[in-house]
Amino acid sequence: MRKAAFVYDEVLSRHVLREDHPLRSSRLKCTYELLHSYSAFDQLSSMVVAPRQAEEEELLRFHTKNYLEAVKSLSRGERDFNPAIYNFSEYGDNPPYLGMYEASALVVGASLVAAELVALAEFEVAFSISGGLHHAAPEHASGFCVFNDVVLAIDSLVNKGERIAYIDIDAHHGDGVQDAFYTTDKVLTISLHESGRYLFPGTGEVSESGQGKGKGYAVNIPLAPHTDDEIYLWAFGQIVPPLVQSFKPDIVVSQLGCDTYYLDSLAHLMLTTKGYVQAVTKIGKLAPRWLALGGGGYEIGAVARLWTLAYGVMIDREWPDNIPEDYRQHYGLVKLRDESKLKSEQSLKEQAWRFAQKSVEEIKQQIFPLHKL
Repeated sequence: MRKAAFVYDEVLSRHVLREDHPLRSSRLKCTYELLHSYSAFDQLSSMVVAPRQAEEEELLRFHTKNYLEAVKSLSRGERDFNPAIYNFSEYGDNPPYLGMYEASALVVGASLVAAELVALAEFEVAFSISGGLHHAAPEHASGFCVFNDVVLAIDSLVNKGERIAYIDIDAHHGDGVQDAFYTTDKVLTISLHESGRYLFPGTGEVSESGQGKGKGYAVNIPLAPHTDDEIYLWAFGQIVPPLVQSFKPDIVVSQLGCDTYYLDSLAHLMLTTKGYVQAVTKIGKLAPRWLALGGGGYEIGAVARLWTLAYGVMIDREWPDNIPEDYRQHYGLVKLRDESKLKSEQSLKEQAWRFAQKSVEEIKQQIFPLHKL
């Protein structure tokens, strides 16, 4: 059993981007309370650890000074900066809101705390569920992400001499993380995602494979809409274990976005609780030490169930399928796992298979030889 840290405080669940915004921080509280109802933190091998707010100098390791000043100003409700320059818009994906700087810096700080715990080997795995904001760029917000906690956490580990493999299973391509490490061989980035032909941010083709020393160290596995458990896990198994085992990381950093779930409103993949848990389990088996981050997920009940199952993988606990009565009465969720198998339309499944097979074949042709595979 791994010794695990769950980095969380209720303050992470209090900010509201906009009343109708799909990203709701309350999903973090729902997850914590479900885990608490299962007595997940009632032993010394599984501890809740408080986050801290990231310092400005830490944020400046990736983001520009001008961008930080803009975020601070917009966070105070001022209009000294043009929001559009930094990709903020009241009615768009990235609305400025009061307290935005503090809330976003706290997310980064939570992931930095988790990274430090794993780096010091105080814990074999640390889960920062508020993190995983993999789209943010040095000078602008993107895809609901203000600051890129993933890049900053990985950077902190690289600076300690750690060799990092990053595995991103969010439905959306981890573009901000890929871009940050595109020219280095110290970080292997692997992103499984719905193809950018169909989904934001429109990137993540196999041909995006790194530059210079980083050639072959950016790996993308684009998938078609309607990709189900069987196809997803096959593609994962074909590509991720061989590359990670060849790379020999000290720490695996994973972005565990659960918008791959079949009921999610912002993507078109078809994973069930079973497929998601199997993917997380495969990541855990590849990780000597494991920094796990949250990510996307817009159906709150599904997010709580999937991240509860994921944390169970981390601490080797099998939760009962019947959700505890107190939680069930409050949130209306009855079962932790999906009760029936999904049935895909045959023609759509065949298309998804062909798409996945093509992606896998291209990776094996273009990237595997660079790793002597």
